[in-house]
Amino acid sequence: MGLLSVDQSALLVVVALFGMYQFAEGGCSGRCCQGTDFTCVTTDWRMDRVYVTCYCDEKCLKTKDCCFDYPTECPAQPCVVSEWSHWSGCARSCKPSFRVRRRSVERLPQNSGQACPRLEEQAGCMEYQDHQGQFCTSVQGPAFITTMDYSKGRTHDLYGAPMDAGFCVEFKMESLTAQCMVENRPYMRWMQYLREGYTVCVACQPPAMNNHSRSCQGDGNLAERDELLHWQAVGSPRCRGTWRKVQRLQHCSCPQVHSFIFI
Repeated sequence: MGLLSVDQSALLVVVALFGMYQFAEGGCSGRCCQGTDFTCVTTDWRMDRVYVTCYCDEKCLKTKDCCFDYPTECPAQPCVVSEWSHWSGCARSCKPSFRVRRRSVERLPQNSGQACPRLEEQAGCMEYQDHQGQFCTSVQGPAFITTMDYSKGRTHDLYGAPMDAGFCVEFKMESLTAQCMVENRPYMRWMQYLREGYTVCVACQPPAMNNHSRSCQGDGNLAERDELLHWQAVGSPRCRGTWRKVQRLQHCSCPQVHSFIFI
């Protein structure tokens, strides 16, 4: 076989460069499709290095038939959401209820990007004034509790005056329902730390504290020694149980996960 002429060599170089250009251009250039799209197809190198029919739709990642350049030409873009809104007021007054905050989708995920996160969260709460602005009448019943984090904003009353620091009650947990252990919604996960036999601290502070009796509903203030008392988690009515009062203290000293507040 003889040597190639200069013209033949130049032609081979041009052909090789053209082939490289075609390879670099990529099968998915300008054709990224959402979902499953059988028309979003071409013939090129697949990601498994086979030259055959390949696709440029989102489904190709699952069916393993994407064109080789799909990851670079159609990069995954995650869902983008707004900041959380402010918490709403309680859904109902004068009884344990829930509050809501929401966020919205600013950009949907593309090319199998990360799905949108939860757009709504709920947390337990209680309003101590009705819609007419009247303070709620105290009623007898179980203690309603929530995480101590709920008390972080309770430093001043409605008129800006410093609030009473209240007191703390220690209880020994006697029983609780299975729902407490499986609650996994945001702002409800504190219930997972409730355990039978553990000592928990519950703070009694305004506005849950009654101004006249200086007590909170269900705090065991008038309970007999070793009397079994009932409690219920605000935000999840099926998480409830019983406990016995141990002692009343000036300040709570339990670990954070075992510290709660009457509400």
